[in-house]
Amino acid sequence: MKYLQICSLLIIVIFFSTNLKAQSSSTKPTIILVHGIWADGSSWSDEIAALQAKGYDVVSVQNPLTSLADDVAATKRAIDRAPGKVILVAHSWGGYVITQAGNDPKVLGLVYIAALVPEVGETLPALSGNAAATELVRYVRPFNGFLYLSKDGIDHIFGGDLTTKQQGIAYATQLPAAQSLFTDKVENAAWKTKPSWYVVATADKAINPDLERFMAKRIKAKTTEIDASHAVILSHPKEITDLIEAAAVFPYQQ
Repeated sequence: MKYLQICSLLIIVIFFSTNLKAQSSSTKPTIILVHGIWADGSSWSDEIAALQAKGYDVVSVQNPLTSLADDVAATKRAIDRAPGKVILVAHSWGGYVITQAGNDPKVLGLVYIAALVPEVGETLPALSGNAAATELVRYVRPFNGFLYLSKDGIDHIFGGDLTTKQQGIAYATQLPAAQSLFTDKVENAAWKTKPSWYVVATADKAINPDLERFMAKRIKAKTTEIDASHAVILSHPKEITDLIEAAAVFPYQQ
């Protein structure tokens, strides 16, 4: 009889210990990373490894870049798969995606990394008109309804602070954007109701840093500036990881 009592007590202790551990791990939101044009999910490789080492579940979305709706659908699938709350992190065009997809109730916050952040109904050309144009268009190459970036564009406009090896990989792995992408519009802007963070890449030659500052100010984001090219997620992964983690713990400090 005493043996059975001891066994029962051990089962109860194990059950509550496991339950508490599960509750503790569930406080870490899933980090969902959304790449931009002329990139792919592997762009976040360093951040993925660092965040996983810190105990976060991470999903890097592979945007088809065929339409805003298709990209939002891909991100929504990642949100739906997540077991609990999520933090959405976007680079470049990915800002359009999380601005729409971020309206999901599971989303705790939005992190924009040198990203485009539209108002409702605002196309990419209209948004870009809020600052002086960059030389990006000179390096864009159309092909069969899609837009690619030339090797010189990768080296000098997209990732001027990357190593030669990184530039080569970025060029080889780029996903082109459908030309129709540039006229798509968001229907609801999640940044109006969700806390937001923004990283300005001060040496960005793809998106004017002044446009980045304009967008960050407009959405009242917690803003950080890094001396980096547009490919800041590749050249400064530690700083980006630290910022993502700050956004991830923020909701639990309130």
